This record gives sequence, C-alpha cells and structure tokens, in this order.
Amino acid sequence: MWATSEGDSDVNNKTPSSPSRRIFIDKQHPKAFHALVQLSEAVRAAASEAGLDRTTVELMNVRASQLNGCAYCLDVHTRAALRIGESPQRLGTLSAWRDTDLFTPSERAALALAEATTDPADASTQASAYEAARQVLSEDQISAAIWVAVTINAFNRVSIMSKHPVRTAAPQ
Repeated sequence: MWATSEGDSDVNNKTPSSPSRRIFIDKQHPKAFHALVQLSEAVRAAASEAGLDRTTVELMNVRASQLNGCAYCLDVHTRAALRIGESPQRLGTLSAWRDTDLFTPSERAALALAEATTDPADASTQASAYEAARQVLSEDQISAAIWVAVTINAFNRVSIMSKHPVRTAAPQ
C-alpha cells in the first residue's frame, strides 16, 4: 500500500551530484520500511478495535498529509477515502473542518488530535485538543487516534524526503 511502484525509480536517474536527486528511502532500507508498514497495520487494527471507523482514520491521514504538504500520501489517502465511501464535499472542506458542520463530534476530536500530533509545538493547542477528545472519545480511541497521526506523519516524512511522485490515476 505504501511502497512506490517499481517504475518510480527513474526519478533517481540523475547525476549523483545533482541537488534534486533523492533516494527512495523505503527501497534503500526495505526492512526499516517494512517495520513501518507493520506498525501501520497494527495501528489500523488498534483503531478498529477501539471503535474508530475507517472513515475517521482516512480523514486523519488526509488532514495530517495536508498539514505536512505530502502530495504522495494525499493522493493515496484521498483515493482510499473515496473508495470507502467518503464524500468529495467532505474531502474538499477538510482543511476547514472547524468551519463546517459536515463532521461529527468524534471526527472533529480525532482531527484535532491529528493536528496537535502533527504540529506538537503549541502546548495549549495540544491540551485543548486532548480535552475536547476526552469529551467524545474513549481512552482507547484517543490512544488509537494519536497512533494514527504518529504513523501517517512517519509515512509523510518518508514520502516527502524521498520525493515519491504522484502519478496520474487511471480513470475508474
């Protein structure tokens, strides 16, 4: 799901001294990347067991990827969200989720946790997100939501630093 396709290696065929040359770190160290994929699978299972639905998880993945500016993960998780039935309207307004009533209280709490985890420098925002989450999410859901955010942030950094390309999707 996260690995880039074999055809993507042509991006790295620049001269070794080229400043834009990037190493696909997922391919350079596949054991480390595989461990991250396994973490992702464990986190997805924990989220499901805690009662966080797949839609909420994908919304968190898209939102963190928006904040990090990860085009590759935005592409992957937007398409995943659409496949599981998420609406284009909600995806289109996700960056302004606080300004619309399209998201449930649980989704809003999870999105706030995703943002606080993605940009943890502001302690008051973190505390506010955590307290808001306590109002609508169980402790298991809070923990799972934070793990979802931690994991997507790790994948964002792999893709951003590797410059994983976004390919034009085939029409469905």
